[in-house]
Amino acid sequence: MAKSKLVKANEKIAEHVVAGYKKIENGVVGGFGKISDAFVDEFLTKDGESVEEAKERLAREQQARRKAPEEVEAEETFAEK
Repeated sequence: MAKSKLVKANEKIAEHVVAGYKKIENGVVGGFGKISDAFVDEFLTKDGESVEEAKERLAREQQARRKAPEEVEAEETFAEK
């Protein structure tokens, strides 16, 4: 009987700890999102571009930069043959 009371108490404690962690996590993630959006809005948007459009454009540009070395290697290999 005592063991089941301890188990129930531990489960309650675990629920409260997880709930507290989730609140902190949501606050931190939300704060980061606000700061990130403000930075993009202030420094990275072009004329008439929204924050979401700027983020999409930046993601496309980043992806293009990552693909560029692979394409260069393929062209060099093709030119050697």
